[in-house]
Formats: sequence, C-alpha cells, structure tokens
Amino acid sequence: MDGILFLAVVALGIVAIAQGQRVRALTRRIEWLEHSPRAQVPPVRAADPAPTPATTVDPGLATDPALAAARAAPALGTPAARRADAPPPVSPASAPKPDRPSLESLIGARLPVWIGAVALVVAGFFLVRHSIEIGLLGPGVRTLLAALFAAALVAASEAARRLPALRDDSRIGQALAGAGIASSYATLYIAAAIYRFIGPLPAFGLMLAVTALGLALALRHGPPTAILALAGGFVAPLVAGYDAAGIGPLLTYLALFTAALFLLAIHRRWAWLAIAATVAAFAWVNFLLFALGSSSLAAPAAFVVLLAIAATIALPRAGATARWLHIGPLFAGLIQLFAFAPALAFDALLWGFYLVLAAATLLLAWRDARYLSGSLAALGLALVLLGTSLIAPERGATLAAAPLLAALFAVPGLLLLDRGRSWAILAIGGLAGPVLLANLFAPGQLASWQWAVLELAAAALAAWTSWRRRAAIDQRDPGLIGGALAAAILAATGIGQLLPFDWIAVPLALATLALGLWARRTGDRTLFALPVIGVAAMVAAAVVPLGGYVLLIAESIIGETLPARALPALADALRTLLPPVIAVALLAPDRRQFAPMRAATLGLAIAIMLMLVYHFAKLPLAVLTEARFLTWGFVERMLVTQALFAAAWLLRRRTDLVTLATALFALAAARFLWFDLVIFNPVLVEQHVGSIPLLNAAVFHVALAAFWAHALLPRPTGPRAAMVLTFLAVLALVRQAAHGSLLTGPIGTGETYGYSAALLILALVWLALGIRRGGRDLRLAGLALLTGVTLKVFLIDAAALDGLLRILSFLGLGIALIGIGWVYTRFLAARPKASVAGD
Repeated sequence: MDGILFLAVVALGIVAIAQGQRVRALTRRIEWLEHSPRAQVPPVRAADPAPTPATTVDPGLATDPALAAARAAPALGTPAARRADAPPPVSPASAPKPDRPSLESLIGARLPVWIGAVALVVAGFFLVRHSIEIGLLGPGVRTLLAALFAAALVAASEAARRLPALRDDSRIGQALAGAGIASSYATLYIAAAIYRFIGPLPAFGLMLAVTALGLALALRHGPPTAILALAGGFVAPLVAGYDAAGIGPLLTYLALFTAALFLLAIHRRWAWLAIAATVAAFAWVNFLLFALGSSSLAAPAAFVVLLAIAATIALPRAGATARWLHIGPLFAGLIQLFAFAPALAFDALLWGFYLVLAAATLLLAWRDARYLSGSLAALGLALVLLGTSLIAPERGATLAAAPLLAALFAVPGLLLLDRGRSWAILAIGGLAGPVLLANLFAPGQLASWQWAVLELAAAALAAWTSWRRRAAIDQRDPGLIGGALAAAILAATGIGQLLPFDWIAVPLALATLALGLWARRTGDRTLFALPVIGVAAMVAAAVVPLGGYVLLIAESIIGETLPARALPALADALRTLLPPVIAVALLAPDRRQFAPMRAATLGLAIAIMLMLVYHFAKLPLAVLTEARFLTWGFVERMLVTQALFAAAWLLRRRTDLVTLATALFALAAARFLWFDLVIFNPVLVEQHVGSIPLLNAAVFHVALAAFWAHALLPRPTGPRAAMVLTFLAVLALVRQAAHGSLLTGPIGTGETYGYSAALLILALVWLALGIRRGGRDLRLAGLALLTGVTLKVFLIDAAALDGLLRILSFLGLGIALIGIGWVYTRFLAARPKASVAGD
C-alpha cells in the first residue's frame, strides 16, 4: 500500500505546481478589480439614471465560475449595481499590471484545497493500512475498498461542480478529480501487480478505461486534472507491467493515449499539453530501446514515425507558435531512428521508416516553408546514417536504400529550385552525397565504368543546378556555389574512375580549370575562391612525391651530403605535381582567381615548380655517391644557386613580379650563406672547385654572388654586400691558387703573402673607384682594408722574413703608403669644402 501514498503525493504535487501559476494570475486580476484607483470616477447625477452595462465575461476566466461571477456581478441589475457611484467596467486592455498576491491569499485561499486533496488520499491510505495491521481486511476487500474510495472521489468531484456552495470554486472539483484518478491508478497497481487478481490483458483494458476517465475529467475540470491524467496515463503501463501483455498492446495503448492527449490539446488550445505528451511519448520509446535491447524494435520504430508526424501536425493546432516546436518532433524522430539503426542492423524496415519520415519533412516543407529547416536536418542525418551504415559490419539494406535516398531529396530539390536556397541545398545534397559516400565506402559494389556513369550524370545535374541559380540576387547562393563545387567533385571522381589512381591529378586539374572558367563567366566573388579547393586536393593527392622533396630539403639543411637519394621517381613527380602548376598558371592571369587565397596559391604553385626544376637540376650530375659528391657537389650547388639568382634578376625587370623576384633572391642568398659558407664550405669539406686559377667554381660563385647583390639589393645595402662578397672572392682566389682544386689544408707562407698582396690590390682598387666615382663607402672600405693589410704585414708577414727580403718588404710598403697618402690628400684638397663636409 505504500505505492498508493507515493503515487498520490507525486501526482497531486505536480498538479499543485502547475495550477499555482494560473491561479496566481487570476487572483491578481480579482484584487485589481477590487482595489484599482482607476475605478474611482465622478458620480453620475441623480437625474440621469446610469445605463445598465452589458454583461461581459473575460474569456480567460471562463473556466473559473467564481471569478466569472465576480466579474459579471455589477451588471446583474441588483440595487448595488444601480448605485450612482458604482464604477464603470474597465476593459482588460487598459488595465494596469495587477499587484502580486499577498501571503494571506496564498495561504488562506490556494494551498488548503490541494493540501486537502492530498490529505484525502493519504487518509484513505492510512485507513486501509490500519485495517490490514489489525487483520480486519483481506486482499480482496482491500482492493475493493481502494476502488470504492477512488470512485467516491470522482463522484465527489462531480458533486462539487453542482452543489451551490462549492461550484463557485473550481479548485475543489479539480482536486477531488485528481485524487480520484490517482487512487484509480493505485488500485489498478494493487490488483494487477501485487495481488495478481487480474491478468495482463484485463489490466491493460482497465488502465485504458482509467486513462479515458482521466481525459474526460480533464476536459471538464481544466489543466490541473489534465496534468494528472497525463502523468498517470504514461506511468500506468509501468504500474501494470509494460511487457506483461506484449509490446504490441503497449504501443497501441501509448498511441491511443497520445492521440487522445493531442485531440484534447487541440480542442482546448493547450500547447503545453501537446508538448508534454510528445516528450513523454519519446521518453517511452527511449525506455523501450534500453529495455528491449536489439529485439522486437520494429514496432517501436514504427511508433516513432507515427509520433513524429502526429506531433508535428498537432503542435501548431494546439497553439504552439515557436518555429522550433513545429520542426522539433520531426528532428527528434529522425534522431530516434538513428539510435535504432544499429539494433535493427540497418535493415529494409529501418530504411523504410526513415525514408517515410524524411518524405514527411519534404511534404510539409512543400506546403509551408517554415518546415524547410527540418528537411535540411533530415538530409544531414540521412547522409550521416548512410555513411555510418556503409562502414558497419552489417550494411543490411543500405545499398538498396542509397539510390532511393538520393532520389527522395534530389528530385523535389531540382523541381523546386526556383523557390529558394534551401531547395537548392536539398538538390545538391541528394545528388552528390549518396553516390560519393557509396563510392567511398563500398567501391566494389559496381564496376568502375558504372560508377563513372552515375557520377558524371550527377555532375551534369549539379552543373545544371548551378546554371539555374546563376542569376541569384544573393551572393554566396548555395545553388550557384554548391552546385558548381558538387559538379566539379563528381566530374573529377567520375573521370578518375576511368583512369589509374596515379593520374588522379589530371581530372582534378580539369575540374579546377572548369571552376575558374565558370567563376569568370558569372563574376561571382565566392566562385573565384573555389579553384583553391581543387589545388588543395591535387596537393593532397601528391603527398608521396612532396614527402620525398621535404625529406630531401630536411637532409640538406642538416648537412647530409647525399640528399638526392630522397628524390621521388621523376615520372610520379611530373604526373602528380605538374597538373596543379599548369592549372594555376592558366588561371593566374585573371587577378580575381583564388581570392582571397591568391598569394598563397601562387606561392604554393611556384614552390612546386621550383621543386620540379630542382629535381631536373639534380639529374645531370647525379650526386648519389661520396665520390660523386667530392667531384661535383660544389659545382651542382653553385649551378642551382646561380640559376635562382639569375631568375630573380630576370623577374625583377617585371614590375608585377617584384615579390616573386625578391623571394627567389632570398632563397638563393640563403642557399649561398648556409650551404656554401657554413655547412658545405669547400675550405672545411673536401669538394673539387676546379684547378684553373681565377676561372674556377669557388671564385666564380662568390664573384657572381657579389654581382647579384649589387644589382638586386637596394642602396646602400647592395653595394655594401657586394664589397663583402668581393673580399671573399679575393680570399677564394688566393686559396685556390695555393691549394688547387681542393681547398682544404693548412695555410702556408706563400699563401699568407698572397693574401696580403691580393688584399692590398683590392684596397687600392676600392680607393681608386671611390675617388673616381665619389663613393664614400668605397673609400672608407679601401682605407679600412688598407689599414688591416698594413697591420698584417707588420705583425705577421714581416716576422717571417730576414735580411734583404725584410728590408725590401718594408721599403715597398712604406713607398706605397706614402704614395697613397699623397694621392688621397690631393683628392680631398681638390673637392669643394661642402662636398667634403657632406661626406
């Protein structure tokens, strides 16, 4: 019997909470009518009798006889109503906001009624419990008394509606009716679940009768009783045992009960009741999914479809105005079927249910555009479900359902393209999604040419969609943009079916060019960005050769002498990397292409092209062994670096390619500094540079670098860098003259003198050029170098000489320095003072 008390307290507590808000609003209106200052108006003269106002009843008070009577009382023709100072009725539209109810009205007028109803149920519980404890009643008598008590409460609720002393307060009848329904469900629980007086099928029949009685009472007594009927009706199957009579009768009961709630909600315009019924019904479905596992789920899945469609129809008619409530049941139904899918092994029944529900969303969207978001959600979930089922161990009827799914969304989307953007999305999703997913996860189901036919046909329809939407007013139209992109993907995939996978870059390049040409034809700004996707796809397809180049670069940077071993096969590199370069080169003249990723796309294409050129540059000398590196390593690096310098110089002459020229010069300079002066410096690492003095790779490489720096870098950076590189070239000249083709080894005496002589000549040349051209930097560099050479001669070179050689050395140096000083003095004296000061 403890279950009776629990059910009664919970049910009546729900009723009290729901009823409180409504009663609070009605009480505020009564108090305002009694105390509003606006009701005080000047009295009417005795000579002019006040007209009898027409009786007006607020529709919001129609369910409460006491409040309706109080509102209509001044118009009943009583003497009090005919008094001259009686206030005229005030329309609710002009009424001020009523005051909040007082604590006295809350405690004295509202709570006692519902607390009393709870007390009635509890009193009956304790009465029966006491009779059991003293051994007065047996199980049959207890059940009979509980049924009689429930019937008495229901009868009392009807009597309360008719007795003059009680009918003015509708809450009494509502409380008694709610207590009666709660007691009825408790009695059914006692008879069926505890004492087993009735079997499963009779229990379901009685449960259905009690539920019908609850709905009838809700229709008579209002929302509080409806709430109790809702709670009791959905809890009742648990009371009687949900699986006692089988899943079929349970779902039949739930369907009939939910339909009755929907009809009641529509009749009374109770949107809250329709929402609550929908939520509770879906909760039952989830409970069954958890309780039944993977067995007997076909009937619950069918119930989901019926529930989603019925709730979608009922909610707007019950007064639900929020847009999300209109599509919420459909979306919930689709999600619910998604949860059922693995348990049903993606069989034909599941797909049939899903297609029916998706078709319902499309039908509603065709009739009312507000449901289009539900159709888009159905498309997205359908594609997710399709992909999930294709990778599942058991695909069931998925492959047969895929074309039906495509037709379901694509056909109405194509037919209704002119209605707007959403229909274009449905068309594109139906055309591209199923065929691409099926080809990706189940390629062996069809021959390559069959996939090609399907994908090229879908590509043609997607292109037609983009063509139809070309005149769209809105930018970023999904039909125009999405149709073009889908057509490109489908066409590339279809053509790719007819080619070996190694040639996938060719159809991708064709699709990229088509997107660029279509963008130029329409002038749509968003379309100009789509070729970037094609370029990215081609780069992704070339990950293997690109990985080889990246490995080569990394090995070179860390000092690997034979990085050419990491070169990919030339045929693979050309087959995968040349198509994106060609596609970008053909589209690049139109400056709108690839925006806003134009700079990044062009840079990527140039980088790929440089990799290919570098690959070709590594082929002739084929530095693949240590012996080849010793012979040709320095020469190969020199040729590549000098080619980059020359390319930068040629591009610098084009004003629109200055950025590219600067990038190539920076790359060449970095190679020269890192490889030739640091990690692979021929003075430190053995490499042949050539045996001919002056005309060898070492001198030639550094001298040309000086020329490029002077020609390409801005002033004064260029000339200064050229002077530093010229200094290095002179050192390389002396080193090569002393050591021959291999520059490694110690510095000898003759080499030391050679450095002094060569650097002295260089200093004199810089001084002469500085004096002749008026170049201050050259003069200062010449003087600094001359000073350094002088110190070297005095401190290092002269220390190794004896006798006449030392005398002649110092004599020659002294005469040379005096001559240089005399010439430099005459130069400064001949220049205007302003010029000297300006230096």
